[in-house]
Amino acid sequence: MAKNYDNLAKTIIQDVGGKDNVNSVVHCATRLRFKLKDEKKANDDALKDTDGVVTVVKAGGQYQVVIGNEVADVYDAVLKEAGFPGGGQVPDDDGADDDSSFIDKAVALISGIFTDILAPLSAGGIIKGLVVMCASLGWLSKTSGAYQILYAIGDSIFFFLPVFLGFTAARRFHMNQFIGAAIGATLTYPSMVALASSKTILSTLFKGTAFASEVHTTFFGIPVITMNYSSTVLPVIFTVWFASIIEHWGKKWIPTVVQMFLVPVVTMIIALPVAFIVIGPVMTWVGDAIGAVMQGIYNFSPIVAGILMGALWQVLVIFGVHWGIVAVATADLAALGYDPILALSCMVCYAQVGVVLAMIKQTKDKKLKETATGAFFTGLFGVTEPAIYGVTLPRRIPFILSCIGGAISGAVIGAFHSVLYMLPSMGIFAIPAYVNPKGGSMTPVIGVVIAGVVAFVSGFILQLLFGKKSVDADYNKKQAQKVAEAANEATEVANNPIVAASEDEKLNPSTKLVSPLNGDVKPLSEIKDEVFSSGAMGQGVAIEPSEGVLHAPADGKIALVFPTGHAVGINTTDGAEVLMHIGMDTVNLQGKGFKTLVQKGQEVKAGDPLVEFNIKEIKAAGYEVATPVVVTNSKKYESINQVANGTVEVGQEILSLQGEDEKVKVSGQVQTN
Repeated sequence: MAKNYDNLAKTIIQDVGGKDNVNSVVHCATRLRFKLKDEKKANDDALKDTDGVVTVVKAGGQYQVVIGNEVADVYDAVLKEAGFPGGGQVPDDDGADDDSSFIDKAVALISGIFTDILAPLSAGGIIKGLVVMCASLGWLSKTSGAYQILYAIGDSIFFFLPVFLGFTAARRFHMNQFIGAAIGATLTYPSMVALASSKTILSTLFKGTAFASEVHTTFFGIPVITMNYSSTVLPVIFTVWFASIIEHWGKKWIPTVVQMFLVPVVTMIIALPVAFIVIGPVMTWVGDAIGAVMQGIYNFSPIVAGILMGALWQVLVIFGVHWGIVAVATADLAALGYDPILALSCMVCYAQVGVVLAMIKQTKDKKLKETATGAFFTGLFGVTEPAIYGVTLPRRIPFILSCIGGAISGAVIGAFHSVLYMLPSMGIFAIPAYVNPKGGSMTPVIGVVIAGVVAFVSGFILQLLFGKKSVDADYNKKQAQKVAEAANEATEVANNPIVAASEDEKLNPSTKLVSPLNGDVKPLSEIKDEVFSSGAMGQGVAIEPSEGVLHAPADGKIALVFPTGHAVGINTTDGAEVLMHIGMDTVNLQGKGFKTLVQKGQEVKAGDPLVEFNIKEIKAAGYEVATPVVVTNSKKYESINQVANGTVEVGQEILSLQGEDEKVKVSGQVQTN
């Protein structure tokens, strides 16, 4: 059944300032692109916090609402809801800003290419890790059909990674995405992969150098250095970039009537031979060169090599040149029976995992917490791509800290002289590869375990100490905005007094407030919002409601009713100015789940219902319903004391406001203690 996007469309239209604020709207591969009459009328934060919206970007005179792969369906729903004329699809232009640095552009490019495949990467990592674990524990035989099928499910996205990257890279380079996928498929075509290990050797290029390469075939007489491009990154990205240049050129010179089939033909028939002859080998040599350098450093000092390998491994993974190290390790295993270089990197993943766990603890951003949690579990199995591309790399500092933790783990492995006796698996499942099949001391294996623990702990601690500011940079901007909004709430309450405040500094008369809710009362300091918990808004209490009806805490007049229904202000007949805020961040629900029963200026009695709200619906949307009851003019009282604990009912006294006398007023009636 097709997903219904009507509610999302309504929210988007409302938060871009309404349909009357829209001049036009089109969409690209991932975004709704509005031209608004007044961008100031758009609610950026509400849109960013809306389920189904990734973020908001303002560029090139457009107000861009990033949706993702479902953008076409959301676009149709927006047109239907608002009655806009359809502008159709336009080319994407989601690169980094021209003013950004080269590093920022590179990070934005790599992260953007990987963003759409994070979900299947995470799923594949979990499945592959579980299958390897079951095989290691003897629960599954590697020769069984169950193992082979499950392993294929988990490993497929990694083996055919160039196909997926070809598709997403093509979008970033503004070319036909299916041509990009075809480029990736050609690089991983079975016969081409098999050719890389063929025993038929026609010649050897660069013989006697570090770049000596066997030639197994030719292309019209041109030697082709065949490589195994499965699971690689850089060859396909650079090939797609080159292909995009050819495609754009073809569209300029090939007649429109035959462009549909001739442009793809010209693009692929030029780009792919160049990929096999030049681009692929060069990228592979980059990895081989790194491996050769690391071997020399290891011979000089295993600890220094461990620091460098541990620090750089994730960077090599990002650019796909780590396969050069794997090639060196394979050669070492064949010639020596062991490998010391790749061995230095196998616990680096736990530095990444430690950083991610700290970020889960630090972040207040619900979307980041969900992404990081999934990346954490895949990282436990040694698959860190989701963590790198989706969590740490976009924020830079956490990624750098994970590299530092990786350097520490590499130094520990180097210090123990731990080496591999077979190509390793992932994460904890790599440990058996360090066991010498001929027997001997287990100290090197213990060293690897220690390195994994040290990597995890160091990553976690480094992130806690130095990475917090980078985790929620965008979220903190939203928090600052909410503080301003909360201050405006208080100002509006204060500017609408029912009982005129005296010009001198005399205190208000003593009074009390009764509970506006059925539920459990708790100190205001326990609210997970520093605007309220710090007392900046005033003194009071918080109530965790058990029923979804907010009542008046005293006789008075309604001074403030938010259109969304999440907050109500009342000025009591005794001079207390009270703000009741239902839940945290519930303004983002845009009134969904709330029904206001009063309006500004309306006189009410203690216990009168003010707002009905659906607790289950609010919690299902991911928001808390704990409700602060705050006296915003707390300075007009000598003290404000909580007089109830535990479960309270509507009408039960919860706050005692001590003012200029010792009498306690409730709804105009005087009671003595």
